[in-house]
Amino acid sequence: MFTEILKKVVDHVDGGIGGVVMGLDGIPVEAYMRQAERLDISTIGMEFSFILGQVRKAADALQVGTCEELSVKAERLLLVIRMLDSRYFLAVALAPEGNFGKARFLMRLAAPKLTEQL
Repeated sequence: MFTEILKKVVDHVDGGIGGVVMGLDGIPVEAYMRQAERLDISTIGMEFSFILGQVRKAADALQVGTCEELSVKAERLLLVIRMLDSRYFLAVALAPEGNFGKARFLMRLAAPKLTEQL
């Protein structure tokens, strides 16, 4: 079920490369790669799970509420991360010219379906 949802999100976004449902502990639940030769979405998710944990701690310390979403734009990658609950997140990797807004929209729609399956 996870793979179908990830595939739908990644394949329906211009520039979509891959997606992963991952725990904050860095252990992937499920991953899907549209363009496997470009990168490894599980490794990217593991690396950013630590950063996401730090961002969540900072948000708590500043009392600004929970972190719901994080995006990172690099020279060769656009990564969008959306929290599913307190332990899991959805990350979608796009090409730098990918459709950021549509990725966010599809991730928001997919989140409840993914959360049900966790």
